[in-house]
Amino acid sequence: MVDTAPNALCFGDGFPATGVPCVVHVEGHGLTMAFLHNVHGTENGSDSVPFSDMTVSAGGLDHDQLVVKWNSPTEQRTLYLKNPDLIRAFRQAAPSHLSSPLERAAEQVRQVRKRHRLVWGVVGGSLLALVLGLWFGSDLLVELAVDRIPIEWEQKLGESAYRDFLGGQEVMEEGPVVAAVEEMTRRLANQIPDNPYRFDVTVVKSDVVNAFALPGGSVVVFTGMMKKAERPEEVAGVLAHELNHVLQRHGLERIVKQLGFVAVASIIFGNQQGLGQMMKQLGVELMTLKFGRAQETEADLTGLQLLYRAKIDPSGMITFFERLAEKDEGRVELLSTHPMSSSRAEQLKAELAAMPTVTPEPFVFEWDKIRTSLGVSTSTGS
Repeated sequence: MVDTAPNALCFGDGFPATGVPCVVHVEGHGLTMAFLHNVHGTENGSDSVPFSDMTVSAGGLDHDQLVVKWNSPTEQRTLYLKNPDLIRAFRQAAPSHLSSPLERAAEQVRQVRKRHRLVWGVVGGSLLALVLGLWFGSDLLVELAVDRIPIEWEQKLGESAYRDFLGGQEVMEEGPVVAAVEEMTRRLANQIPDNPYRFDVTVVKSDVVNAFALPGGSVVVFTGMMKKAERPEEVAGVLAHELNHVLQRHGLERIVKQLGFVAVASIIFGNQQGLGQMMKQLGVELMTLKFGRAQETEADLTGLQLLYRAKIDPSGMITFFERLAEKDEGRVELLSTHPMSSSRAEQLKAELAAMPTVTPEPFVFEWDKIRTSLGVSTSTGS
């Protein structure tokens, strides 16, 4: 009996079909083998073979073992070596005539290991995709992906869609309406600490009662919304809401969700080049992004706080949305993408009531003149 644990398996005509475990040592002349029990054709349960009698190749179930063959006086024997230290010692001691077959065997082993890594990579990737697919609704994963997207990419995406949209619109380049919107935007933006965005606001002539902000800070205000607003604070309330969609990166979150879990995996694990190609295809869809309830609530509350810091009457946001919802029975185009429920209005009122009292500062422009320039009869108040 040998005390040392076996490090190889030997096969031969007189051996069991399952092979005989043995302890192999590399010597200067070749290999010596000590078997765990006496076997037919060996002296005292041991054997030896010189390098000159050997042939070597790769073998085993996965072709990741070194196979040594030689002819004994009565039969052929085969030794399977899998222990890395034993194989390394064998390679170092082997004479030159075994160098080429040893290198071929080593190359086969490398190929097998490479295939194993590929298979496990595919399996791991599939499992990751499955996990992300099952948990894709988690806001944490989406936020993690969005955090890895540079602001510069976000701005380029928004600017591209912005230019495409404005190409078919009648844009107001200057005048009191444009100056009024710029003043509102400036007062709001000045109260955003460490703002990474430069808001680019454009007024578009249209009866659509709407305004929207694209990822990166491009903003569109329709004259239809300004006609509906009875006070400038109402327009400022809508602007504050939209600017906070940008600041909270809600647009990017919706884009990532539309792209799917493959894009999330790409972003999280650094493949942003592939993401860039996918994002280019979404320009037109940016105009119809629908935000989730949590995102709308966040834009409401942070917008209200922004109005407060800018000393613009925050109640304008609430009264404008409420009036539009009542007058048009909730079918106003603005509200089709910004659903205004009574619970949201009540939440805003509760938030406003908890704020310390502040004296609003009026705008420089006169709102009646702005509305008159838009063709609204101020005497009717409509």
